Amino acid sequence: MSEISQLSPQPVWQFFDKICSIPHPSKHEEQLAQYIIGWAEGEGLEVERDDTGNVLIRKPATSGMENHKGVVLQAHIDMVPQKNEDTIHDFTKDPIRPYIDGEWVTAEGTTLGSDNGMGMAACLAVLADKDIAHGPLEVLLTIDEEAGMTGAFGLKANWLKGDILLNTDSEQEGEVYMGCAGGVDASLAFTVEKAELAEGYVAARLQVKGLKGGHSGCDIHTGRSNANKLVGRFLAAHVDELGLRLLGIGGGTLRNAIPREAFADVAVPTAQREKLETLFAEYLSVLNAELGAVETSLDLSVTDSNAPLIALSNSDQARIIATINACPNGVIRMSDDIEGVVETSLNLGVITTEGNTITLLCLIRSLTDTGRQSVESMLASLAELAGAASSFTGAYPAGNPMPTLK
Repeated sequence: MSEISQLSPQPVWQFFDKICSIPHPSKHEEQLAQYIIGWAEGEGLEVERDDTGNVLIRKPATSGMENHKGVVLQAHIDMVPQKNEDTIHDFTKDPIRPYIDGEWVTAEGTTLGSDNGMGMAACLAVLADKDIAHGPLEVLLTIDEEAGMTGAFGLKANWLKGDILLNTDSEQEGEVYMGCAGGVDASLAFTVEKAELAEGYVAARLQVKGLKGGHSGCDIHTGRSNANKLVGRFLAAHVDELGLRLLGIGGGTLRNAIPREAFADVAVPTAQREKLETLFAEYLSVLNAELGAVETSLDLSVTDSNAPLIALSNSDQARIIATINACPNGVIRMSDDIEGVVETSLNLGVITTEGNTITLLCLIRSLTDTGRQSVESMLASLAELAGAASSFTGAYPAGNPMPTLK
């Protein structure tokens, strides 16, 4: 047990501490699911699983509450697995290492998994409590929420008996949310040509690190910067001035996480190596002036690289740099109906270079299906102009609360 197990309310934090100790990234939740099933059966509770892998636990009403409406508490088992580049961690094998940092609980070099580990912990604490008076109670734990909504899409029909469902996947204590953004995964894939460079170049890595990152739903409006966009911005401004040739580019690990780190491997003419370092240092000063109130630990560096001097063609690197620089990112539109709520957003979450393919992965979210479709159209047009193949997968509909509120 770690130090967080002593926090209050202790039953919730003890469950969360246990959850942290069992690996459960998206698509690898089985070990945690089996622990929860074993615990529930040990408590004498009814447990079922559907063919998708979702877990349903039922607890009978307390005496005198049998005629009350049934309540379903819902959470998801998986977590977002993201780590800092210099952190050695296998999310499928290693536990999360939580610790207390002032008024916050955080993790060493990785995401904490409080989304939705705290929701799960609260559900299990309610099941464990012997003093809470309640009607018929169910706890539904779905799988793979973060990477495709597999559990929600595959939920067994007519499985739940309750009348009221409370989803515990929210952010603010003491608040109830109505509605939810829909979303879709977007991919822009470039097939590129590469060739070995003539003499006169040296390889260098441009690195952006130290950003706060965050969840592309919860934190997209907070002013936190996107490492992929920062690398693209510098390249767009200086690639011609310095005569850079792009060797590879990458950043981020998940569509739904604001990327904290990104890099570009470049070949720079030997005579321009010092100027590259000077311009990147000046860029850091510019970004600190622009972003320093939010991004307090921004770190930019130029280091020597062992990357082979095999570069993209000039035309391919131009269209890729332009696409990264032009790609929409962040809040697209705020809600007109609910003050302070984001209606539509886009996160350029991942860039990868694999052989002769460079891929941009995004997540679009919107409270309206038409808002999501509008951004899909924007990205499809950008891909068409850039000569990339675009695809949109895993779409799920918006749950706009306004019809209910009106």
